[in-house]
Amino acid sequence: MTVADNDKPAINNGNPRHIAIIMDGNGRWAQKRLMPRIMGHYAGVKAVRKIVEYCAKENIEVLSLFAFSSENWRRPQDEVSLLMELFMNTLQSEVDKLDKNNIRLKIIGDKSAFPEKLREKIAAAEGQTAQNDGLTLLIAANYGGRWDITQALRQIVAGVKSGEIDEQAISEQLVNQYLVTAELPEPDLFIRSGGEERISNFLLWQLAYTEFYFTDALWPDFDQQALEKAIGSFKGRQRRFGHTGEQVIDNRVL
Repeated sequence: MTVADNDKPAINNGNPRHIAIIMDGNGRWAQKRLMPRIMGHYAGVKAVRKIVEYCAKENIEVLSLFAFSSENWRRPQDEVSLLMELFMNTLQSEVDKLDKNNIRLKIIGDKSAFPEKLREKIAAAEGQTAQNDGLTLLIAANYGGRWDITQALRQIVAGVKSGEIDEQAISEQLVNQYLVTAELPEPDLFIRSGGEERISNFLLWQLAYTEFYFTDALWPDFDQQALEKAIGSFKGRQRRFGHTGEQVIDNRVL
């Protein structure tokens, strides 16, 4: 008996292949300093640069960052508008650096809600970095795990109706093929900063066998040392995927 490819233990000297992060605490970081909340988001972008640099250096295959959830539209309109502007400006300023460092950028989520100019910037940035084969940087924007599963099911239903998909062939593997992360390994390590301990509708399907790590550090304060601590916690865990600890130790199912 063997485990599926996406369920195999991490590689790269025990490092996770795929790290997924909810970058929480930007607004609170700014408020603690008596600054407008948007200043926390600007500080958060600086933290992103450090984490991306570290993951690229350490040969992490995929880094997924939850930038803007489908629920974040409920925030005050002024903050949402500023976040959209920050997203646009960051795309413009960072894509050349990502490309130069062999990093592939992929934006996941319902992009139809974004202004046309932003959608064009996203497409251009993804196209510019599409052939890079280093770190894949996945930015979840207007993303929700329930949305992801729903859009996958809609495609499958359409395929069944058209005769392209046999109803009896529907399986977990088939559903996975229609998720926005289809070609990527599932996350090995999930990190949430800011002290909250929930996944907030992020990668619901994909996190089924992921190790969770929560920290009180607000995102702008989350640095390389904090990430190393999270990875160290990950390396100290035994990932069994339904098998016994003895089987894993004996290497019979790897």
